Amino acid sequence: MDDKFIRNRISELRIQKNISERSLSIDLGHSPSYIHSIVSGKALPSMTEFLYICDYFNITPKEFFDVEINNPALIKSVIEDLNTLDEMQIINIHEIIKGIKK
Repeated sequence: MDDKFIRNRISELRIQKNISERSLSIDLGHSPSYIHSIVSGKALPSMTEFLYICDYFNITPKEFFDVEINNPALIKSVIEDLNTLDEMQIINIHEIIKGIKK
Protein backbone atom coordinates (compact mmCIF):
# COMPACT_ATOMS: atom_id res chain seq x y z
CA MET A 1 0.00 0.00 0.00
CA ASP A 2 1.14 3.49 -0.70
CA ASP A 3 0.19 7.14 -0.34
CA LYS A 4 -2.17 6.84 -3.29
CA PHE A 5 -4.16 4.14 -1.48
CA ILE A 6 -4.60 6.41 1.55
CA ARG A 7 -5.73 9.33 -0.62
CA ASN A 8 -8.15 7.18 -2.60
CA ARG A 9 -9.55 5.51 0.50
CA ILE A 10 -10.28 8.86 2.16
CA SER A 11 -12.06 9.95 -1.02
CA GLU A 12 -14.08 6.72 -1.17
CA LEU A 13 -15.15 7.01 2.45
CA ARG A 14 -16.04 10.66 2.04
CA ILE A 15 -18.16 9.93 -1.04
CA GLN A 16 -19.89 7.00 0.69
CA LYS A 17 -20.83 9.32 3.53
CA ASN A 18 -21.92 11.96 0.99
CA ILE A 19 -19.78 14.70 2.48
CA SER A 20 -17.67 17.27 0.68
CA GLU A 21 -13.93 17.66 1.12
CA ARG A 22 -14.61 21.09 2.61
CA SER A 23 -17.12 19.78 5.17
CA LEU A 24 -14.84 16.93 6.17
CA SER A 25 -11.94 19.33 6.62
CA ILE A 26 -14.00 21.65 8.81
CA ASP A 27 -15.49 18.75 10.80
CA LEU A 28 -11.94 17.60 11.55
CA GLY A 29 -11.06 21.10 12.77
CA HIS A 30 -8.94 22.19 9.82
CA SER A 31 -9.04 24.77 7.06
CA PRO A 32 -11.57 24.12 4.29
CA SER A 33 -8.85 22.90 1.93
CA TYR A 34 -7.19 20.40 4.30
CA ILE A 35 -8.70 17.22 2.84
CA HIS A 36 -8.18 18.47 -0.70
CA SER A 37 -4.47 18.87 0.02
CA ILE A 38 -4.37 15.24 1.18
CA VAL A 39 -6.31 13.69 -1.70
CA SER A 40 -4.43 15.77 -4.27
CA GLY A 41 -1.11 14.42 -2.99
CA LYS A 42 0.20 17.67 -1.52
CA ALA A 43 0.16 16.34 2.04
CA LEU A 44 -0.50 13.25 4.12
CA PRO A 45 -2.23 13.20 7.49
CA SER A 46 -0.15 12.67 10.60
CA MET A 47 -0.80 9.48 12.53
CA THR A 48 -2.98 11.43 14.96
CA GLU A 49 -4.95 12.98 12.11
CA PHE A 50 -5.28 9.58 10.45
CA LEU A 51 -6.82 8.21 13.64
CA TYR A 52 -9.22 11.18 13.76
CA ILE A 53 -10.22 10.42 10.18
CA CYS A 54 -10.89 6.79 11.10
CA ASP A 55 -12.95 7.91 14.11
CA TYR A 56 -14.87 10.33 11.92
CA PHE A 57 -15.88 7.49 9.61
CA ASN A 58 -16.50 5.16 12.57
CA ILE A 59 -13.95 2.60 11.40
CA THR A 60 -10.74 1.16 12.78
CA PRO A 61 -7.37 1.58 11.06
CA LYS A 62 -7.58 -2.12 10.19
CA GLU A 63 -10.89 -1.54 8.43
CA PHE A 64 -9.43 1.49 6.66
CA PHE A 65 -6.66 -0.64 5.14
CA ASP A 66 -8.79 -3.73 4.41
CA VAL A 67 -8.95 -3.67 0.61
CA GLU A 68 -11.59 -6.40 0.57
CA ILE A 69 -14.16 -4.16 2.27
CA ASN A 70 -15.71 -1.59 -0.05
CA ASN A 71 -17.82 0.15 2.56
CA PRO A 72 -16.24 -0.50 5.97
CA ALA A 73 -18.57 1.72 8.00
CA LEU A 74 -21.66 -0.01 6.61
CA ILE A 75 -20.18 -3.49 7.09
CA LYS A 76 -19.24 -2.60 10.67
CA SER A 77 -22.79 -1.40 11.33
CA VAL A 78 -24.28 -4.58 9.87
CA ILE A 79 -21.98 -6.73 12.01
CA GLU A 80 -22.96 -4.77 15.11
CA ASP A 81 -26.62 -5.38 14.27
CA LEU A 82 -25.99 -9.07 13.60
CA ASN A 83 -24.38 -9.40 17.02
CA THR A 84 -27.71 -8.46 18.62
CA LEU A 85 -29.58 -11.33 16.93
CA ASP A 86 -30.02 -14.90 18.09
CA GLU A 87 -28.58 -17.81 16.14
CA MET A 88 -31.77 -18.61 14.20
CA GLN A 89 -32.13 -14.97 13.10
CA ILE A 90 -28.53 -14.94 11.89
CA ILE A 91 -29.09 -18.19 9.98
CA ASN A 92 -32.14 -16.65 8.32
CA ILE A 93 -30.18 -13.52 7.35
CA HIS A 94 -27.40 -15.72 5.98
CA GLU A 95 -29.91 -17.64 3.83
CA ILE A 96 -31.28 -14.35 2.48
CA ILE A 97 -27.75 -13.20 1.59
CA LYS A 98 -27.00 -16.50 -0.17
CA GLY A 99 -30.25 -16.12 -2.15
CA ILE A 100 -29.38 -12.57 -3.19
CA LYS A 101 -25.91 -13.65 -4.36
CA LYS A 102 -27.32 -16.23 -6.81
